[in-house]
Amino acid sequence: MAKSPNAFRTISEAADEVGAQQHVLRFWETKFDFIVPVKRAGGRRFYRSEDITVLKAVRRLLHDEGLTIRGVQRLHKEQGLARLAAYGDPATALEIDSDIEREEAAPISAQPFASARLGAVLADLESAKARLDAVLQR
Repeated sequence: MAKSPNAFRTISEAADEVGAQQHVLRFWETKFDFIVPVKRAGGRRFYRSEDITVLKAVRRLLHDEGLTIRGVQRLHKEQGLARLAAYGDPATALEIDSDIEREEAAPISAQPFASARLGAVLADLESAKARLDAVLQR
């Protein structure tokens, strides 16, 4: 008998669904403050469907997109949990943070994160260089 989509998942079920091992999920909990499964007596972890979506997003960003742990942390800080979750499942990403407006929480473009951010990073570097050049010319 299959579980309901909204049923809690054990760590082994979550690991199977996400495609990562159990110890990896526990490690991610230490690195990402937004991964907080429900803990019952004895420390047993139970994951909600929203947790699974976030874990899938983290796995995709780390393993498929090539981001570092710090890169995922920065993405969460800059764009929020709903945008991060869009990498795991765009359809359910809106359920994770109901305070965010619908258009603000729309899935991120199909363009990979790394290449999308390169333009912004380059613009920041060019701006910093221009400011340094101005200071050095004084």
